[in-house]
Amino acid sequence: MVSFEDFAKIELKTGKILSAEPVEGSEKLYKLMVDIGEVGPRQILAGIQKYYTPEELVGQTIIVAANLEPRQLMGLESNGMLLAADGKKPIPLTTSEPVEPGLKIR
Repeated sequence: MVSFEDFAKIELKTGKILSAEPVEGSEKLYKLMVDIGEVGPRQILAGIQKYYTPEELVGQTIIVAANLEPRQLMGLESNGMLLAADGKKPIPLTTSEPVEPGLKIR
């Protein structure tokens, strides 16, 4: 069990995928540039390359854990996490209606 106070520390936001490109040397990772309502886009690495093309991802509104500590993967820094349902393939969580980037999820 996680306390409400601990859960409340996670900052979930809407984000719009601006670009997606394979990470060199990786068969799993995409480097996503995501607008989460800040001054510039946020670089997020996601292990969904086997399941989606860049064209399927660009323009999508996703849900991002925005306040995670940066993590190094394949020599690149990831500054957040794309949230996805874990089925037969990862299914990125999105919104049912168009929304602006950076909205807080409650």
